[in-house]
Amino acid sequence: MAWLRPKSLTSLMLLALALAVIPLAVAVVDASFQMRQLATTSQQLVKRGVEATQSSQTLLGAIAALERNARLYSVLGNPQLLESYSQNDTRVSETRARLGEQLDSPDSQTQLAEIERLQAALATGLRTTQTGTNEFENLLAEFGQMSGAAARLATLGNQQLERELAELRTQVANAQRRLFLQTALLLPLTLAMIVLVTVWIGRPLQRIDRAISELGSGTLSHPISVSGPTDLQQLGRQLEWLRTRLLDLAQERNRFLRHMSHELKTPLANIREGTELLMDGAVGELATPQREVTAILRDNGIKLQRLIENLLSFSAWQTESIGLELTDFRARPLIKQVIENQQLTFLSQRLRLDVKAEDLSLRADRGKLRLILENLLSNAIKYSPRGGTIYLDARANGSQFELNVADCGPGIPRDDRAKIFDAFYTSKPASGHVKGTGIGLSVVMEFVTVHGGSIDLVDGQYPGAHFRVRLPLRSEQPKQLEQARAA
Repeated sequence: MAWLRPKSLTSLMLLALALAVIPLAVAVVDASFQMRQLATTSQQLVKRGVEATQSSQTLLGAIAALERNARLYSVLGNPQLLESYSQNDTRVSETRARLGEQLDSPDSQTQLAEIERLQAALATGLRTTQTGTNEFENLLAEFGQMSGAAARLATLGNQQLERELAELRTQVANAQRRLFLQTALLLPLTLAMIVLVTVWIGRPLQRIDRAISELGSGTLSHPISVSGPTDLQQLGRQLEWLRTRLLDLAQERNRFLRHMSHELKTPLANIREGTELLMDGAVGELATPQREVTAILRDNGIKLQRLIENLLSFSAWQTESIGLELTDFRARPLIKQVIENQQLTFLSQRLRLDVKAEDLSLRADRGKLRLILENLLSNAIKYSPRGGTIYLDARANGSQFELNVADCGPGIPRDDRAKIFDAFYTSKPASGHVKGTGIGLSVVMEFVTVHGGSIDLVDGQYPGAHFRVRLPLRSEQPKQLEQARAA
C-alpha cells in the first residue's frame, strides 16, 4: 500500500485525480458495454422477427401453390403438374427448415412436425391415389389442415417475437436500474474521495498558513511541524529554520538593546550630574542665557534617560512577556493607583480625567494589566492638547472585562492604524511633546494577547483616539502559552 502514500504534492494530486476519475471511467465503460449489448440484441431480434415473418408468408404461399398444383392435377391429370408440385414441395421443405431454426418454442416445433407429416402424406398420396375418387378428395382436404398449421405457426412466431420484445424491455429496465445504482454509489464515493484528498492536502496547507501568519505577527514560540507529502514537509522544515533564525535575531536584538542601554547610561549620568552642578552654581553663577542653555541640556538629558529606560524596559518585557502570574484582585484600586502615578502629568498639562470604573473582581496578571493601563494613559496624554479631557471607562461586558481609554486629540490617521502596534513605530506626536520610542502600544498588544484578549481602535464615540481592550473576567492560561512552555 506504499503507492497510497505519495511522496510529493504532484503525485498526490495525480493520485487524487485517478481516485476521482477511475470509478467514473469504469461506470462509463460498463454503461457503454451494456448499451452496445442491448443494441446488438435489439438488432438480432428485429432481424429474426422480419425473417420469421417472411418465412411464414413464404410457407403459406408455397402451401397455396401446392394446393393449386394438386387440384389442377385432379382435373387435368397431367403428369407435368406433379413435377411442378415436387418443386413447390421442395420450396415448402426449405422454408419449413428455416422456420425450424427461427422458431424454437415447443408449440412451433409441433406445428412444423404436423406440416412435415401432412407434406409427406400428400406427396405420397398424390402419386398413389387415383384422381376423381373420394380418397383423392379426402387427400385434397388435408391441404386445409396444412394451411391451418402454417397459420398457427405464423401466430406462434408473432407470439415468440412479443416475448422476446418483452425480455428486451426487461433487460433495458435492468440496465437503467443498474446505471442508476452505479451513479448513486459512485457520486458519493467520488465526493468522499474529493473530501478525503482535500483534507489530506488541506491540513498541512492550513498548518503552513498558520505558521506563516504566526511568523508574520512575531509569534515565534510555537515549533513548526508539517506532515504530508515530502515537499510540504520540506517547506515545514524551512519554516521551522526561519522561525529559529528569527528567534535568534530577536534575542540578539534584545541583548544589543540591553548592552547599549547600559553603556549609554553611564556617560548620560555624568552629563546630567555636570548639568545639575552648573544649574546649582557649583562652578560660579550663570548668566540668564547660560542658565537657559543649561536647562535645555538638563531637560533633554532627562528625556534621553527616559528613552533609555524605556528601551531597557522593552527588552525586559520581551523576555518576560510569555509568562503569566495569575492572581485575584479588584480592578478599581489598580486603576486608582495608575491614575495617582500620572497625577503630576495631568496637572502640568491641565488635563481633565473622566473616569467610570466598576469595582470588578479579576483573575489576571496584575503587573501586566497595570502596564497596559499605564501605556494607554501615557499614549492618551502624549496626544491630548493642553486643557483637554481623557476618558477612562472600565466595565463588565458579558464574560469579559472591557477597558476603554480615549482622548480628544487629533486621532490616529488611517494610514498609521495598521502599524501602531508594531514595535518602534511612532507617529508624529502632538505639539510640545517629545517623540517616543514606539514600544508602548506593542507592549500593550503583547500583554493583551497573552491574556487571550483583544484590543481594537473604535471610531465615533470620542473625538480622538479610542482604544478598547477586552480580557476574560476570569482569565486562564491560554492553550498557546501551555504549548509554548511545553516546547
